[in-house]
Amino acid sequence: MSGHLVAGLVAGYGIAMPVGAVATYLVALTARTSWRVGACAALGVATADGLYALVATVAGATAARVVEPVMGPLRWVSAFVLIALAVRAATAAVRRHRTPHTAAPRDGGPPSPARAYTTLLGITLLNPATVVYFAALVVGGQSGTGTDHLGQAVFTLAAFAASASWQLLVAGSGALLGRALTGRRGRLVTTLASSAVIMGLAVHVLVAS
Repeated sequence: MSGHLVAGLVAGYGIAMPVGAVATYLVALTARTSWRVGACAALGVATADGLYALVATVAGATAARVVEPVMGPLRWVSAFVLIALAVRAATAAVRRHRTPHTAAPRDGGPPSPARAYTTLLGITLLNPATVVYFAALVVGGQSGTGTDHLGQAVFTLAAFAASASWQLLVAGSGALLGRALTGRRGRLVTTLASSAVIMGLAVHVLVAS
């Protein structure tokens, strides 16, 4: 079981640690809302990674073959979702900056923890490269001696735990950033910068497609 545990942890950190649009959005979301909202969003990302790890361990190479034909359309959908989030965040930041502090509550307020969870879960599920990544690891490690259900469960839970721990760390950095940038101008600059990064990454996804 230790082999499955280590493999799951390595796989989970391997897919979670590269900084991309989702991590950038997670930091910005936590910085402008709260640790509670950011933690729920982080668990949404980790849940998607865990689900893809489960699919990969159960379906193996079949999962990769099924996902491969729709990777192109999913990349487009993912890119447009990220662009919409970047535009929405930037627009809200500018509106809050221009609106007097007493009128700020009219701006719809921050997302609820549940909404943050489902939003990041959906965004991460739109990334088919995740299931291909896990499928490649699982298929590469198969010995052909039969199905090890306990090993699959350990691998999946370890991958989820690794992803969750890293995403919570990312959210924590966003919470610290939010405390440091308490001024209106600081929050505006931070949100606009993160929106620009997300937009650039989304465009990169479109070009790569």
